[in-house]
Amino acid sequence: MQHVKNSEWQNRTAVTTFILLGFGNVEDLNILLFSLFLAIYVVILSGNVLIVVLVMVEQHLHTPMYFFLANLAFLESCYTSTILPRMLASFVTRDKTISLLGCVLQMHFSSTLGATECYLLAAMSYDRYLAICKPLHYATLMNERMCILLVSVSWTNGLLLITILTCLVSQLNFCNQYIIDHFFCDFTPMVRLSCSDTQVAETAAFITSSIGILPTFLITVASYVFIITTILKIPSITGRQKAFSTCSSHLTVVSIFYGSLIFVYVLPTTEKFKDLNKVFSFLYTILTLMANPFIYSLRNKEVRSSLRKLVYQFWWFSVIQKKIMHL
Repeated sequence: MQHVKNSEWQNRTAVTTFILLGFGNVEDLNILLFSLFLAIYVVILSGNVLIVVLVMVEQHLHTPMYFFLANLAFLESCYTSTILPRMLASFVTRDKTISLLGCVLQMHFSSTLGATECYLLAAMSYDRYLAICKPLHYATLMNERMCILLVSVSWTNGLLLITILTCLVSQLNFCNQYIIDHFFCDFTPMVRLSCSDTQVAETAAFITSSIGILPTFLITVASYVFIITTILKIPSITGRQKAFSTCSSHLTVVSIFYGSLIFVYVLPTTEKFKDLNKVFSFLYTILTLMANPFIYSLRNKEVRSSLRKLVYQFWWFSVIQKKIMHL
């Protein structure tokens, strides 16, 4: 009897390496996909790093709105770096394997950053609500202490919620199935492969997803309902059109991000929605991250002005340096 138990235990812990299928059998398209995703990665990193640098060096950008934007840009640089480098390497080496530990760590960091982004987006919408709907009290309510508090709570809550899931996933056993039909290690694809009882982990995932996604989504929606209501009261047609244009771009990205998250993490997971799950995961992990720097910041006049100033200073410094070298 003891020998049988030991054999079962060995079988249940035998799988220590997974295969990430990614986008399926696309060996002939590896070079094209590598080039495409490398370009996307460069755009995301350069756009977000540029935002962080501008906010740090430009004094007039030291405001709550840009403080949140800089944090979001830093987060999204980290977020995309947990997924795309591994994907790019698989296109080059054609090696789709990943260790169990590596898979759990990728799930932990990507999910933590995703949950944190939900809170940051809610904080940003609350900031805009105060600025537009409560302008006389904005400086008092959204002071430096409040900004740091909101960002700290965002990171802390995101970390705590996902750490619970990571602990539960790390205790699962994986038997004979080792192929993950996804392009990165995520909670749902991993749980599907487990031969353990996953009810506790799935229940915890539903609860933490509801705590992390739904409340922040409702805060964002409520904030923009009040913002739009206030905008409608602006007497100038030009002013209303300008405000609506900015809000519509932001709301489009937020809607795609939250809609994808709710579909992936809150709705029940079935075989019927498995392929759609991968599509929606691609939307919120890659496409929205590529669009965010342009929609949130680089279309902003203050940011463009600061960027031109920074480029001019860099150019002028290069010219002076060349002249000094020729002397």
